[in-house]
Amino acid sequence: MDPRWWRWVASTDSLTARLIAASPRPFRVRLLDEGIGVPRRDEAQALGLAPGRVAWIREVLLMSGERPWVAARSVAPLTRSGCRSLRALGERSLGSWLFAQPDLERGPIELSADHAGVWLRRSRFRHGRIQLLVQECFLAQMAADLALPPAG
Repeated sequence: MDPRWWRWVASTDSLTARLIAASPRPFRVRLLDEGIGVPRRDEAQALGLAPGRVAWIREVLLMSGERPWVAARSVAPLTRSGCRSLRALGERSLGSWLFAQPDLERGPIELSADHAGVWLRRSRFRHGRIQLLVQECFLAQMAADLALPPAG
């Protein structure tokens, strides 16, 4: 992997903070969808959920101005406190809330590249009784804006 990408995909700190620092335009979150749904099979397995069990699912784009840089999908088993915290985010970044939690635990980062030449990563987080799977796809617009090479 090119070292310029390694700094992005292998970082264990807040991706939101990194995007804000790198963006030449104002950073924002564009909420695409959120609500109760059935996770994909690999997501349920990563969270230890029984197949078909519902969870809170949130999909956003992390934007540099009007340019989408990262597509993110978060999946959390349903708990009263977890859903309340996640529902309250709206168009704020999950990272701004998550990395402010003093008891935050992060599992290993899983990496892959897709056929379109973009990097994907995911990891599990735990904060108290809240468990969360966060998946991020680094988009071609980010690579172009930051002069990063294609994944692969």
